[in-house]
Amino acid sequence: MPYLRRYVAMLLIAVMALVSLPVAAAQTAGLVSTQSALQADSAASDRERINDVLARADVQEQLLAQGVSVDQVQDRVASLSDAETRQMADQLDQMPAGAGGGVIGALFAVFIILLVTDILGLTNVFPFTR
Repeated sequence: MPYLRRYVAMLLIAVMALVSLPVAAAQTAGLVSTQSALQADSAASDRERINDVLARADVQEQLLAQGVSVDQVQDRVASLSDAETRQMADQLDQMPAGAGGGVIGALFAVFIILLVTDILGLTNVFPFTR
């Protein structure tokens, strides 16, 4: 009888180990590193800063004067990669304070990004790029 008990105990240990391996692997696959979480948070704050600039009335007027709708720009900003978002937010940070230079610089940055993505075929904002 003790041999049977020992055999069943060993069998149960082996079965439990085999059953728990896929569960442990699935839990490990869902882990997110601290660096990737910080980068995602940084990208979200950069997008928020860009959208804050685009929400200003003077920026929207300048966009409409350039023939670009605000909705198109907001859609394009939403589709930017994290690196492009970081670059655009850095350009906004480097612009001089004040309404005139900052707005024109921000519009120019948005225009250039839209123009490049339109030439690459990623967007369809400007008809003259075809």
